[in-house]
Amino acid sequence: VQLVESGGGLVQPGGSLRLSCAASGHTDSMHCMGWFRQAPGKERERVASIDSEGSTSYADSVKGRFTISQDNAKNTLYLQMNSLKPEDTAMYYCAADDWVCDEYDEDYNYWGQGTQVTVSS
Repeated sequence: VQLVESGGGLVQPGGSLRLSCAASGHTDSMHCMGWFRQAPGKERERVASIDSEGSTSYADSVKGRFTISQDNAKNTLYLQMNSLKPEDTAMYYCAADDWVCDEYDEDYNYWGQGTQVTVSS
């Protein structure tokens, strides 16, 4: 499975961005896809995930502001980010796995290269 993120960039506080993750390869076997982020000097954390039944989970810090969704026909995962804050600045990664759908990055087998999101005025 190959994952390629896009959509990052520089945005002002309060603004919005939509990240995309195009998946290719043996995507039919994927149980879970998610977004993680890592800010400088911090550990990588799960932002949101969605499993094969459509159940979603979010980090408390993004609930009500971010929405994860997927277009199965296009094999694409999205992360709509609204009301962005400077503390959302990080490298955002798309991840996927055949079995798990938890918050631990070490459990995910497939990763994209990341896309940078910077929230600054």
